[in-house]
Amino acid sequence: MNFELDVPTLVALVAGLLATGAVGGVLAGLLGVGGGIVVVPVLFWVLTILDFPSDISSHLAVATSLATIIPTSISSMRAHAKRGTVDGELLRLWGPAVVVGALIGGLLSKVIPGDGLRMVFGTVAILVAINMAIPKTLVLAPALPKSNLLNRGIATIIGLVSSLMGIGGGTLSVPTLNAFSFAVHKAVGTAAAMGLLIAVPGVLGFIWSGWDVTGRPPLSLGYVNLAAVAIIAPVSYLMAPIGARLAHALNPRLLKIAFAIFLFITAVRMLMT
Repeated sequence: MNFELDVPTLVALVAGLLATGAVGGVLAGLLGVGGGIVVVPVLFWVLTILDFPSDISSHLAVATSLATIIPTSISSMRAHAKRGTVDGELLRLWGPAVVVGALIGGLLSKVIPGDGLRMVFGTVAILVAINMAIPKTLVLAPALPKSNLLNRGIATIIGLVSSLMGIGGGTLSVPTLNAFSFAVHKAVGTAAAMGLLIAVPGVLGFIWSGWDVTGRPPLSLGYVNLAAVAIIAPVSYLMAPIGARLAHALNPRLLKIAFAIFLFITAVRMLMT
């Protein structure tokens, strides 16, 4: 594995990670999809270029993405909270189950191979892309289920799958909430808070799962690469409020279509790797 990079390659690598952080941060605030949907494939391809085994690359990409989501979700959540779009009641209902699901996902990464993680990411990402591209939002019911057990079951699945994909809460929770006729702005704002509830336990699970794995890059804590986090996270944190402001100022329809196309292509490439 090649750790020695020439200066031009190193500069290009850092610039690419900075750009990834910027795009991920804006998308986290603007569309509520979470920056991880961009960060995971970029990190996976970077690690692959550096000749890391695909099994390790997949786990490192997912875990490192989750770590970058922690500051991004805090920034995005604060921006949305100022506009009153974080629903405290929903957080109390879904939050504990989301945490449990995310922790289970992080712990399961010890036994799920890299191909499995890429299959989860690619399959769900294609479904998300299709959902974003269709002109009419799928509506299942006029309100959330009345059953607390059913609500917690939904939240647990969202936390579990999001953790295994390395993404924040918005990618799955926003379309789910929209399907139950939840107000769009409140869905996006509350999803930012759920991103934190997914990222923290998910990261802890991936740190434990990768603690004794050999062949990881330098400055890795379990499956979390601290160097990549240090580059991506600050930029994402700074850019998330900009995305949140744009979410309240623009009709994101065209942006959603463009991103859906990008996401579909990215997901297919991940599945074919």
